[in-house]
Amino acid sequence: MPNTLMPIDKKTGRILFALVSFLLLGLTIPHPGYGLKSERESPVVRAVRKVSPAVVNISSSYEIRKRANPFSGFGMDPFFEEFFKDFFDPRFERRQKSTSLGSGVIIDGKRGFILTNAHVIERAGKIKVVLQDEREFEATIVGADPDSDLAVLKIDPQNLLPSIEMGSSDDLMIGETVIAIGNPFGFSHTVTTGVISAVNRSIRSEDKVYLDFIQIDASINPGNSGGPLLNINGDLIGINTAIYAKAQGIGFAIPINKAKRIISDLIQFGEVIQAWIGITVQKLDARLAGYLKVPGKKGVMIKAVEPQSPGNKAGLLEGDIILAIGKKKIASVRDYWSIKKTYAAGDSLKARIWRAGEIKTVRVKTRMFPMELAEDLAFRLMGIRVEDLTKRNRRHYRTTAREGVVISEIDSRSGLAEIGARPGDVIRQIDDTAIENKEDFKKTVVKYRQKRSLVILLQRGDQGYYITLKL
Repeated sequence: MPNTLMPIDKKTGRILFALVSFLLLGLTIPHPGYGLKSERESPVVRAVRKVSPAVVNISSSYEIRKRANPFSGFGMDPFFEEFFKDFFDPRFERRQKSTSLGSGVIIDGKRGFILTNAHVIERAGKIKVVLQDEREFEATIVGADPDSDLAVLKIDPQNLLPSIEMGSSDDLMIGETVIAIGNPFGFSHTVTTGVISAVNRSIRSEDKVYLDFIQIDASINPGNSGGPLLNINGDLIGINTAIYAKAQGIGFAIPINKAKRIISDLIQFGEVIQAWIGITVQKLDARLAGYLKVPGKKGVMIKAVEPQSPGNKAGLLEGDIILAIGKKKIASVRDYWSIKKTYAAGDSLKARIWRAGEIKTVRVKTRMFPMELAEDLAFRLMGIRVEDLTKRNRRHYRTTAREGVVISEIDSRSGLAEIGARPGDVIRQIDDTAIENKEDFKKTVVKYRQKRSLVILLQRGDQGYYITLKL
């Protein structure tokens, strides 16, 4: 039977042509994502890929002691538990290991320096650092600064480690995209994105005020603490921190430009060297502020100016009212100390003051507190002079102490004299710093000179006493 072609009308032809075209087109359309990887590679993806190798997981372990109740299995009434608690044998004390998790970022791959939060390694006994490639290192603390919540750790790598270069936080824009990398709940390298909600934020925690923070709309939990905050180009612009327990749906980061000078001090000195201005300030009474016609009736009054101090050389005078330092207004003594802590020794600051009915601007070049003035500072603050322990003064003061400094002179009007301290008492510790000799004592007095009170361990004979001295 001969092959014959069936005639196709125009309408059917158009339908067949469309169907064939659709099938052919379907064969040429790639699977979603196939061959389009480069198109999906957003700036966020590139930034994360660039920085992730330098982000580390930090775990620190420490022991906590907990008194166990040996009678707990006998159904003891809570009333009797309270009664007997002071008579429990120390052998029943349990030691539990607690572990804190956080993040960090390698800032020097050659020397092995890692930047993180101070609270991440607080009370740490042993610190372990895990890299993205799962290499593990034991880290040592180079220095920590609780006032800024920053710490620098060091590991000893055999080879050059991946690291991140610091960007700038001086030109941040409200609304610009930011990227946070961290290790929440121990999970490695979790990425979140958001925008900058505000800059120059002040945060008040339980016992501190933190200034100049970056606020972002991504929450930062303890596991993210210490990790990097990046801009869309992958530049390090901040260090994430989880110090504000009430924050929900928001996060805070320490600006990297603020961190730079702190990092430098921690690596060089192991601590932040505070700026010395050489003034003492006091609260400005509302009535006095009204009488002096102080703008806004807020500020702090300069009570004293130390001779040869930076403040003295800059022309600050007793009775001046400090209204602001830099761009920060000052409403209280606490504001003054909080703002002053943001300056390092050697920084210049601009103080706006009220003097004789006029606003004036004074520039002060800060410096380190001179150690040669430490003994006079100790007498002014504590009312005592001290000596190193020697065989001769041990016999003279009849003390058995081998370490510490002995009080050789005490001002009868001082707080220590009122408490009952006397020449011959030995100072073994100030706050959490052990005192072995006079140099330790001087350094500690300079370090803690801005505190409101000190806890001092005094030894008299064979007995030790903890006392609190208000400054």
